[in-house]
Amino acid sequence: QVHLAESGGDSVQTGGSLTLSCVASGHTSSRYTNYCMGWFRQAPGKEREAVATLDSNGPTSYGDAAKGRFTISLDKAKNTLYLQMNSLKPEDTAMYYCAFRFGGWKPPPLTDDEYSYWGQGTQVSVSS
Repeated sequence: QVHLAESGGDSVQTGGSLTLSCVASGHTSSRYTNYCMGWFRQAPGKEREAVATLDSNGPTSYGDAAKGRFTISLDKAKNTLYLQMNSLKPEDTAMYYCAFRFGGWKPPPLTDDEYSYWGQGTQVSVSS
């Protein structure tokens, strides 16, 4: 069983920056050495959408809203996934979720049904 714990959500003004973190546990004992992790978000009244995903060997994928502003990265030593968000806009306001799947995929998928494990989410609010 994989456990994901997000943190870093906050309330910021337009143009601000935030870094989200997701600590993963329970996956290192698996026989699968490759995996994918990602960030998804869901705003009230909207469907969940992909922000960015990453294969444990390096390849990344970005959703349209994240391209050029957000950067996903992984610190394997700390089992921690990051999302650096710059130039935040009010439309970035959402609950941000960390996701995990066993098995590498290049490029890593941006569809949420490919991910088996999910965190509880961390709230990001951007005011104008």
